[in-house]
Amino acid sequence: MVTPECITLKVSSDDRGYFVPITNALPEEITKAIKRVYVVGNFGKGVIRGFHYHEKEIKVFFIAKGSSKFVAINKNNPEDKHIFVTSDRNPQLIIIPPGYANGWMSLEEDTILMCVSTSTFEESIKDDLRFDPYTWGDVWSVKGR
Repeated sequence: MVTPECITLKVSSDDRGYFVPITNALPEEITKAIKRVYVVGNFGKGVIRGFHYHEKEIKVFFIAKGSSKFVAINKNNPEDKHIFVTSDRNPQLIIIPPGYANGWMSLEEDTILMCVSTSTFEESIKDDLRFDPYTWGDVWSVKGR
């Protein structure tokens, strides 16, 4: 994987409810490398988390509740920008490879994100570079169409 990507997940449902397999859709290189799984919740709409940057770590994001906008930018080539909008009503995995500053913004109250990482918390901290959310301009506004 060279650039960020979005994988739409297959949802199975019947009269009992629904089931969304998450790691089944990941490439084997990522599933074998998973070291950490965590949950992040945003209490309010419009909360921005990021930008974070890693040279080694791969992150996979999944919105378990609510909706969000993800932005991934190649810090060495800002024209290489990827924007994904995902929600619990259209389950997708957002895969961010190393080399991309990335962040997300909740589009609904009480949005919950699940993250899978190829680094432990300690490894991630040593590989972490942070940027102001507006380093590459206002990529967060929702524009009318």
